[in-house]
Amino acid sequence: MQHSQTVNSKSRDLDTWVRRLWVSNQERDLDLLYRAIKPLLDRGECEPLQPCGLDVAENLRLIEAEQLTLLAALLSDPLYADALKQGAIEREYGNQVSRVCFGMWSLHSFRENTAAAADPTQKEQAELVRNMLLSMVGDMRAVLIKLAWQLQYLRLLARENLGPIHTHAANLTMMLFAPLANRLGISQIKWELEDLSFRFLEPQQYKSIAKALANTRLQRENYINDFIHTIRMMLAETDIKATVYGRPKHIYSIWKKMQRKQVPIDQLYDLRAIRIIVDDNDLCYEVLSMVHARWPHIQEEFDNYIAHAKSNGYQSIHTVVIGPQDRAVEIQIRTHDMHQFAELGVAAHWRYKEGGRYDRNLERVINSMRRLLEADIDDSELLEDFQAELFSDRVFVVTPKGKVIDLIKGATPIDFAYAIHTDIGHRCHSARVNDRLTSLNYELKNGDKVEIITNKEPRPKMNWLNSSLNFIKAPRTRQKINHWFRQQNHERNYQEGLAILDRQKHLLNFPNLKPHDLYQQFGRQNERDFLIALGRGDITPKQFADSLIRSRSTEIPLRKIKKVAPTKPVGGVSVQGVSDLVTQIAQCCQPLQGEGIIGYITIGRGVSVHRTDCKNILHLNDEQKKRLVDVSWRGGTMDYAVDIQVSGENKPGLVRDVADVLARLNINIHEINTLPRENDEVSFINLTIQIQDIEQLSEVLERLMQLPSVQDAQRRS
Repeated sequence: MQHSQTVNSKSRDLDTWVRRLWVSNQERDLDLLYRAIKPLLDRGECEPLQPCGLDVAENLRLIEAEQLTLLAALLSDPLYADALKQGAIEREYGNQVSRVCFGMWSLHSFRENTAAAADPTQKEQAELVRNMLLSMVGDMRAVLIKLAWQLQYLRLLARENLGPIHTHAANLTMMLFAPLANRLGISQIKWELEDLSFRFLEPQQYKSIAKALANTRLQRENYINDFIHTIRMMLAETDIKATVYGRPKHIYSIWKKMQRKQVPIDQLYDLRAIRIIVDDNDLCYEVLSMVHARWPHIQEEFDNYIAHAKSNGYQSIHTVVIGPQDRAVEIQIRTHDMHQFAELGVAAHWRYKEGGRYDRNLERVINSMRRLLEADIDDSELLEDFQAELFSDRVFVVTPKGKVIDLIKGATPIDFAYAIHTDIGHRCHSARVNDRLTSLNYELKNGDKVEIITNKEPRPKMNWLNSSLNFIKAPRTRQKINHWFRQQNHERNYQEGLAILDRQKHLLNFPNLKPHDLYQQFGRQNERDFLIALGRGDITPKQFADSLIRSRSTEIPLRKIKKVAPTKPVGGVSVQGVSDLVTQIAQCCQPLQGEGIIGYITIGRGVSVHRTDCKNILHLNDEQKKRLVDVSWRGGTMDYAVDIQVSGENKPGLVRDVADVLARLNINIHEINTLPRENDEVSFINLTIQIQDIEQLSEVLERLMQLPSVQDAQRRS
């Protein structure tokens, strides 16, 4: 790549820069370029080691980037940082340009957390860092700008003697930015990134190879030009149309081959290399036969990737012949389609170069990204490919030390803790995300920095396994938690089971519920076995909630029946198999879908539906019992009113916090009021909410109990 000139003077006036970077031929883009470039020229020199927007845009122009990318590159200059934050870029240049600029700056901040990627021995970690970087931006053009920015940064570093800064920048480039440029098929940027980094990391090796190439450069170029002329003449004699050109070799690539083959530079075959591109497969073989007929070839260097394509789809014929003066020349022969695949199908290219496995989905996405470089219009379909398919099911987060962790989409801090180490997961107490305390069911985002705060002893919580509370996403996390509970001793499991039972009794206001009422429903031999299974996790939270629905032994304290207006028929209840009678839910016990119920024929208000254990029903006299009638729940889900009470700290915001939780759960509030406080420290809130069944009620109460401002929440008797 040609080195662009840095903006250290106004030697290029405004008109010159605008015309140079105006590639769309759309008049509307001229005005945008004038507005973006003028402040950069007025400023003059940039800060030391700070790439200027004009230089970054010039790097992208040389790889034929489209207009929007060039404009965003200009506006990614630090001069525009405040305007971007304040929304001025979006207002003046549009949402798409602003989005690319934001992506660029997010990659700048990301760079601070990638110390682990600078270790050349951590190749697997570096791959995660690359994947994380790609997943963080909504428009891949931000990645292109970042690559052009990094190239300019290395060029500026090359003028200084900064020791450790050189080493860190070079390692980071080798492990992160050069492979990304390779993936996108941007060979010009890739080679220069690698050569500059190699120059910083191995200065003596770099100078030695550069000197050897310089000593033979003119001779080598003349030789290749003559060889190309000979091939063109040979093909013209048989009317074969072909594109023939020399393939440049770069210092880092030469060094890698010297290391791999353990030979000095003068024994490398491909310092002299050409490529022949023809129209179809048959011509490839015809050209090959002509080449081999004219010059002897080295058998062990011959590869036919047309007949036996690489697993990634790459196709071409590679051969090395002994040309004039007994010098080896590498020749690649391929069709235009093969060449396009090799250049645009960059997923295949970087996979075989970097030794990874073939990924067809990633190939399609990166092909789309590469084509964006050449697009003259906004191709929303290509952008959608990038945003929707690339790592759509993964999320990449960072440890406090900069290590990247790959998690399933929707993962939480608990999933993160178990991904670090099983013991960290077991001892997880709370989490900081981006240096702020957050809930353990927070859904992690790409680029989040996560820190786990641990207990001294392992204490996984049984409610982590409750799928409705969203504490965990990864199946492997669930398996590890279940395994822990199964491994605990019986006494601990027994105590844990008692704690779970007591908590549910309290939340749902079932004070008289006993293990004796439940163990047979789960096929356990006795109450102790039931509690051990509950504490160990063999009985899931949902199964336990269902058991509460089936329980019939609970007593609710007597409560005065509310005077309510007649209601329309309740569609969820049938009276002795008849569904069109007027029914109403009794306010004294407020039965929920799935609980045992019985009907009481009132005077003038139809059938009142009670729980079978309602004290108003249990204390009926013989004459009143004659008015009882069998009722049953009908299929489907219905909404029912239930009273709950929440107590918490007497501070502003308690009611708001409670209402926010209910709103997020789509729970309708029929009535809400606060009670007189017993002291200045605790407030009580009574609510009547609309729910579907007792399982949903349990979830609501659990969510309310998670609020820091809430001390207690339970069903009200």
